Amino acid sequence: MSAEKTRESQQHPLTNIARQALSQTQGDQVSVGDMVRAFGHASFVPLLIIPALLVVSPLGGVPGLSSLFGIIIVLIAGQSLIGRKSIWLPGLLANRSIESDKAASAFKRIMPVTRFIDRHNRARLSFLFRDPFLPALPLACVLSGAAMPFLEIVPFASAFLGVAVMLIAYSMLSRDGLFALFALVPLVVAIWVARFIIF
Repeated sequence: MSAEKTRESQQHPLTNIARQALSQTQGDQVSVGDMVRAFGHASFVPLLIIPALLVVSPLGGVPGLSSLFGIIIVLIAGQSLIGRKSIWLPGLLANRSIESDKAASAFKRIMPVTRFIDRHNRARLSFLFRDPFLPALPLACVLSGAAMPFLEIVPFASAFLGVAVMLIAYSMLSRDGLFALFALVPLVVAIWVARFIIF
């Protein structure tokens, strides 16, 4: 990677992840396993961000997909939480795929949001990335992902949890703890929506 590309990746980490994911949407179908191989089995945070971005995109409204993305988030964040060095996904899940043109459209639509977020990141609230707070970040992602299948009966309700996961994962990537705090807003909204479903 050239120095210029490295600098671009550091300055715009979220947009760079979306672009790299977009570059994988070349054939008729793109699978979960394709994304894992493209980013590497040790790339926990980027591979956590990708399903979160897709949940936030219009694809999140397709029946069954927000549940799929939620399960992926649970498995990736859970393995990060217990300290695994590489990501393992069952074959049944790794082989799940969606049409490349739909995935490409979703990433393109979300790109203005990633650019906006990237423009406003800097190192803040670094204490959130040290114990005892650090484990709370992937744990929040696990809980958010686990709740997505239950919120799927309400169109796009899972998008709030997707935003929360994206912000938390992004805070871990950019070391900007303010985004982790911002994640509380969509989490509260998701809880507010869930109470009407449960009760």
